[in-house]
Amino acid sequence: MRSISFLTRPGFFLVLACLSWGGAQAGILDYRRPPILPPPAGNESTPARVALGKVLFFDPRLSGSKWISCATCHNPALGWADGLPTGIGHGMQNLARSTPTVLNTAYNKFQFWDGRARSLEEQALGPILNAGEMHRDIDGLLRDLSAIDGYRTMFAAAYREDGISEAAIGKALAAYERTLITTEAPFDAWVEGNESAITDSAKRGFVLFEGKAKCNLCHQGFNFQDDGFHNLGLKERGKPDPGRYAQRALPAARGAFKTPTLRELSLTAPYMHNGAYATLQQVIDHYNRGGDVRTNLSPNMHPLNLSTTEKSDLIEFLGALNSTNPLTETIPILPQ
Repeated sequence: MRSISFLTRPGFFLVLACLSWGGAQAGILDYRRPPILPPPAGNESTPARVALGKVLFFDPRLSGSKWISCATCHNPALGWADGLPTGIGHGMQNLARSTPTVLNTAYNKFQFWDGRARSLEEQALGPILNAGEMHRDIDGLLRDLSAIDGYRTMFAAAYREDGISEAAIGKALAAYERTLITTEAPFDAWVEGNESAITDSAKRGFVLFEGKAKCNLCHQGFNFQDDGFHNLGLKERGKPDPGRYAQRALPAARGAFKTPTLRELSLTAPYMHNGAYATLQQVIDHYNRGGDVRTNLSPNMHPLNLSTTEKSDLIEFLGALNSTNPLTETIPILPQ
């Protein structure tokens, strides 16, 4: 067992909690970085495949307008998201859902807010072919890429058997996205035994996270997500969004959305699937009151009765999940 302890004021020593390695609460070791899900057969990672995926990710020629790239919405400077309440697609139209970060998607069993893709290869093609997002017809895209000498060379090196094809585009983008993994955060250093890596407030916040606040019912393990779908009682901003129900017509899935990672939260506001909240304080207040809409509410949602200090400690803990040196990227010169 590991005791979480700290000074609350001079002369008083308080032991907050003991976390059992194998008990009901998640053990500290459960938060260590695990292996990522292996790529499917035929898309094993190679330098040529990652390099091709990178240039495709940043190339606006993959969109019908020729000005939207994957990186337009998944901007490295904005936590690999876009900093907007909801995404903006083709023709500057507002989309219904917020843009999730692509960081750590390699750990996810489901992709998209509604889980409609089961692999990064499938997910990567979705926005490109979606009329409301990148609005690209696949035949036109393949013709355009085939006319570029640099792409012919890169596809031949990466996917000689597939050639310049829809499948190879999805594979290459997925190969690159599997490299977009968060770096070490103060919390990770604390997990490994560095007691000074996080503040006393963050330590109290972790105890709340696993206890009174019940955050770990859905946010679990290194990536702080459970591959599950939950209705959190959010107020709708417009037409009701069925969420997971559109993929699995089960009553509990109506209005339920995939649990997002909590890594790099300070870089990825606004929050929730519809960008409803601009700050973590607003998010915690939502959970503290047990949600706003009771229809089909997740059974995990209950009023928490957190104090002002407890909310502050939770926010401090969440801040300890931000990478000390966030993943950056150099924008590539595109093939000509």
